[in-house]
Amino acid sequence: MKREIGKTGVFVFPVGLGAMPLSIQNRPDEVSAVRVLRAAWDAGIQFVDTANVYCLNDDDIGHNERLIKEALEQRPGPEIYIGTKGGLQRPGGRWTNDARPHSLKCACERSLKDLGMDSIFLYQLHAPDPGVPFADSLGALIDLKREGKIQHIGISNVTNEQVIEALHLTRIETIQNRANPFWQKDYRAAGVVELCIAHSMTFLPYSTVGGQNHHHDMTSHEALIRIAKKHEATPYQVVIAWHLAQSPRVIPIPGASRPESIRSSVKAREIILEPTEIDVISALQDV
Repeated sequence: MKREIGKTGVFVFPVGLGAMPLSIQNRPDEVSAVRVLRAAWDAGIQFVDTANVYCLNDDDIGHNERLIKEALEQRPGPEIYIGTKGGLQRPGGRWTNDARPHSLKCACERSLKDLGMDSIFLYQLHAPDPGVPFADSLGALIDLKREGKIQHIGISNVTNEQVIEALHLTRIETIQNRANPFWQKDYRAAGVVELCIAHSMTFLPYSTVGGQNHHHDMTSHEALIRIAKKHEATPYQVVIAWHLAQSPRVIPIPGASRPESIRSSVKAREIILEPTEIDVISALQDV
């Protein structure tokens, strides 16, 4: 069953794609990257997460968005919904904050050009900037929405307190934070997901299977392997199913750099975990 993005009236396939691996270090070549995107859409995925800073450095800004533009060209079929972000920079390949209102508006203008769009479906503040009042950064996104350059607003890498502050300023459709079995704070009681449920927002967990740091934990944990075998699945598929089981307000966005990877992730939708299996996966945090 499809899941609504916030209260937008847009319902999409319950698993999205995090496109970042296509543009950072060890990225595939352009032809292969476009093949991954099209494989995702052919498999049913309708929502793609990107950002202007998914690239190698400031000279490469917009690389990921331009790949998406190329992949979308001359593509028939259901509409694909794109969420991009602004508020960071990549000087020398580092990740630094820049959520000043003027910078955000300039970043959005460039994203419109790189994506080849007149209006962006979802635009998210990539991260709060310690040097800029949060309300000022949100104000820039509110202006962009009023101007029709973006349709919906989201925020990323935020605390409960920042979510509540944002909701006092404007309608927020999505919250994008890191979440996986080894980083579960937003799924715990009084976490961000509770706010998403209460305010009809969508939670977009990134680093869905724990990233490279937990690759060994994910593939060697005996209980997880046992659950995967029962469902004739991989441990990664089972973990994505675990995300889906948290709430209908969750749309996981696993990354992929090969067509086979995203096709595998899509199959997680077919896995129905038992409550005891969900508990076992949740206990991975204690490994």
